[in-house]
Amino acid sequence: MNRVLTEADIAKIAGTVHAWRSDGEVSDSYEDVAGFCYSAKLDEIEKNGFVLTPGRYVGAADVEEDGEAFDEKMRRLTGLLKQQQEQGAKLDAAIARNLALLGFGAE
Repeated sequence: MNRVLTEADIAKIAGTVHAWRSDGEVSDSYEDVAGFCYSAKLDEIEKNGFVLTPGRYVGAADVEEDGEAFDEKMRRLTGLLKQQQEQGAKLDAAIARNLALLGFGAE
């Protein structure tokens, strides 16, 4: 999946980089943000075998609890998935019929 960065996204990234490196030193205004940025030290990177996979250091952003019980949410989401699959099957059949009408049906 691709994401187009907005002006606000670019400003946030640029501001973070500038806060992270000010005159070659980490600025007091910089702070690590889970899921977004992390200032790893060389010894930590070395302990990880010099693997620079971002998730290893940045981690995941905190997820806000939505208050919906897991069982209820899964029932709701699986019901929605079933509806969407049924709608998808109907659309697939309609596409196949239209292609057949145009002489491009499967044989």
